[in-house]
Amino acid sequence: MNKLKKFVVFDTNIIVASLRSRRGASFQLLKLVIEDDPRLQILLSIPLFLEYEAVLKREEQLAANHLQIEDIDTILDMLAARGKKIKIPFLWRPQLNDPKDEMVLEVAANGQAEAIITFNRKDFLPATKRFNFQILSPSAFYAQIQEEH
Repeated sequence: MNKLKKFVVFDTNIIVASLRSRRGASFQLLKLVIEDDPRLQILLSIPLFLEYEAVLKREEQLAANHLQIEDIDTILDMLAARGKKIKIPFLWRPQLNDPKDEMVLEVAANGQAEAIITFNRKDFLPATKRFNFQILSPSAFYAQIQEEH
């Protein structure tokens, strides 16, 4: 049984999904991060964190999540406290079709992540040829850490 912590990057869509439903793997993963579970370490950069904030504070997201700005601030504060901050000394652009995916990739590459967790696996697959990390759905990653630990 492997007891090593998994270093991962969450695509913004994982954070969004985790706040929309408590039933899915995205919520379970966010809960593990907030509870500071020893099996999981989320990697963050300032640009990626600002992307999380911008998306989560959109009016349509607040309405869909039934949350207030203060609730989002609390969640973001917990993510910032639990996340490992990664400096981005080297930009790997362009690697992917979507410029917003590039910031996720750069955190993973510069932070030596084991995986990017996303619902848009196909968008990141070109990067797997160059970098040594997995592109996993939240359910696949959640099953993996449950199985390994």
